[in-house]
Amino acid sequence: MRTNGAFITGLVIVGALVLVSVLGPVIYTIDPLDQALKSRLAPPIWAGGSAANPFGADGFGRDILARLLHGGRISIGISTAAILVACVIGVPLGLAAGYLRGQAQNIIMRLADAQQALPGVLLAIIIVAVTGASLLNLVLVLAISGWSVYTRLVYGIVRSLRTREFVLAAETIGSPPWRVMLHHVLPNMLTPIIVLATLQVARMIQAEAALSYLGLGVPPPDPSWGSILTDGQKVIFSTPWVATLPGVAIFVAVLGVNLLGDGLRRLLDPRSGTRP
Repeated sequence: MRTNGAFITGLVIVGALVLVSVLGPVIYTIDPLDQALKSRLAPPIWAGGSAANPFGADGFGRDILARLLHGGRISIGISTAAILVACVIGVPLGLAAGYLRGQAQNIIMRLADAQQALPGVLLAIIIVAVTGASLLNLVLVLAISGWSVYTRLVYGIVRSLRTREFVLAAETIGSPPWRVMLHHVLPNMLTPIIVLATLQVARMIQAEAALSYLGLGVPPPDPSWGSILTDGQKVIFSTPWVATLPGVAIFVAVLGVNLLGDGLRRLLDPRSGTRP
C-alpha cells in the first residue's frame, strides 16, 4: 500500500475533502445564506480582501468559503447516496440476470440497454424537469442514471462464476438459488463493485454539479458547487474568483476520487502484483 502512490494521494485528497466538508461548517460558523450587500463581490484575502471574507463574497454578499464548505457537504453527500441507491438497484438485478438466465436475463439486460441508450445527464434533466428539483429527487435521478453500470458489471462476472466448481458444488448439495447468489457468488465480486463505486462517485459529483449549474439540481437557496458556479459565471470577467473557486473544488474532488479508485483497483487486484 505504501508504494501505491495513486491510492495514497487519492486517499489524502478525499479524506481532506470529507473532513473539511463535515467539520468545516462547524468550525467556520458563518451562515452561507446571510447576505451583506456592503461586502458584495468582495475580493479574497490574497487579492487584497479582508479576513472577514477570506475567499471573497458573491454578488449577494454571501461568504464564498462558507458556501463552498456547505456546498461540499451537499454535493458529496448526494453523490454518495446516489451511488448506494444505484448499487442497491443494479447489483441484485445483475445477480438475477447472470445466475437465473432465461426470461429474467432478457428483461433485465434489455432494460439496462435501454437506460444506457440515453445519455445520463439528458435522462436526469428529463426526470428532474417532470418531478421537480429537490435533494431526494436528485439522489433518485442520479441513481436511476447509474444503476445499469453495476448491472452489466455484475452480470458479466456472474456468467464467469456460474460454472465454477464452488458454485456447482453448492448447487449439487441442494442450496437454493438465493443462497448460492448471496453466499457464494456475491462475495467473489465485491472487489470490482467497490472499485467501480469509488470511480462512479467522481461521475456523480460531475453530474450533480452539471444539474445544479443548469438550475435542475439542489434547489436554492441551499448552496452546491454547481449552483455557486452558476452564480459566478455572471461576473466571471470582473470577479473571476467567484466561479473559479467552485470549479477548483470540483476538479480536486474528481481528481482525488479517480486517483483513489485507480489505487484501489491496483491494490485489490491480485493480478497487478506487488507493484502499483
